[in-house]
Amino acid sequence: MLWPLRRAESAKVWLKHSGSRVVVTIEHAPLAGVTPEMLAWWYGHVPGNMRYAGTTYPRYLVWHPLDHISYEVVRPGPGPAVGPGTELHIVEALGRNLDHLIDIRVTVEDVSESGAVIVKRILGSSAVRLENLYAADFDGARYVSRMRLGDDTLAGRLLLNLVARRRAFPPEKLTAWTRHHIEEIGNLENFLPALFRDQTR
Repeated sequence: MLWPLRRAESAKVWLKHSGSRVVVTIEHAPLAGVTPEMLAWWYGHVPGNMRYAGTTYPRYLVWHPLDHISYEVVRPGPGPAVGPGTELHIVEALGRNLDHLIDIRVTVEDVSESGAVIVKRILGSSAVRLENLYAADFDGARYVSRMRLGDDTLAGRLLLNLVARRRAFPPEKLTAWTRHHIEEIGNLENFLPALFRDQTR
């Protein structure tokens, strides 16, 4: 690690239960030196390598050197970068704990200068949906994350919402994910401005 991880207390977190669904909202501390343009570029270009700690590492591992394991494009979208329609396979161990392993395939719904959205759909229902919303501010990018577990479809109400809450993200794992997400988003201000300048100049 070349920088300290952000503490969970640096962000504001809200947990809301809506029927059989759960929504976690995280308002991150501003990302100093980061712009929405940089964030849109990042989510489109997570695959690839970069210089880190005197050698070359996958960008995904630099994003969170302790928790991230792999990030694979299993089905490209229509464009050259990661974007709407791209299917990703993501593996990470939340809090450096294999009991809190995430091994999931998701589809990218949006990547733009206002946000990036990924979703895991089962039988037409959104089992897990992560919305990353950002905007420019005077002291760095404002960034809000919203993860929704469950959907208001019939399949969701009958079974899938329960699976999302109890198997995919039971309470302890959801707490670990919240801390992990605060850490990984906070890490962006440590490397993204320089990486963006290097890759786009």
